[in-house]
Amino acid sequence: MGLEPAAFKGSHTEDIISAVFGHLKDGYKFNEEEPLNFKDQQFNQNPNLSDQCFCLVYVLPADVFQYTDDRLIEKLKIIRKRISDKGIPQVVVMTKMDEACPLVNKDLRKMYTSKKIKEKMELCSAKLGVPLTNIFPVKNYHNEIDTDDDIDVLLLKALEQIVQLADDRLEICLTE
Repeated sequence: MGLEPAAFKGSHTEDIISAVFGHLKDGYKFNEEEPLNFKDQQFNQNPNLSDQCFCLVYVLPADVFQYTDDRLIEKLKIIRKRISDKGIPQVVVMTKMDEACPLVNKDLRKMYTSKKIKEKMELCSAKLGVPLTNIFPVKNYHNEIDTDDDIDVLLLKALEQIVQLADDRLEICLTE
């Protein structure tokens, strides 16, 4: 179950925040009716480091991001603010960039020089509050039969940065 724009649809922001902080026990079933609270049996009062997340990744489609419901954006902002308050880094993987820009559709190597891609990333940064340096444009595999080095480089570069951010955050937690 993911986030949905409507107030009582999809996952609750509090459940997502609790999951990031390690408060959800294994087997917890997300409930549209109400979020988990600290009195519930499935609430982990004292999460170990292995229960926690050290980087939150939002995966958002670039081709339709500008049409995203403002109520969903507000939910994402709530999550971002609470997670940021604890120092957990956040990144956005913007998918379908090739569908958002004809130039990039023809040549993926133009990803970081395309004005249209830059505009999409800036819009995402402005709406969500995630720094531009933490927004990674990628192309999805969907019609390809074989792997493509240009697609792989974008995906692996994003993954490398995510792992580095998470590792940096874990190092901080280990010294606290």
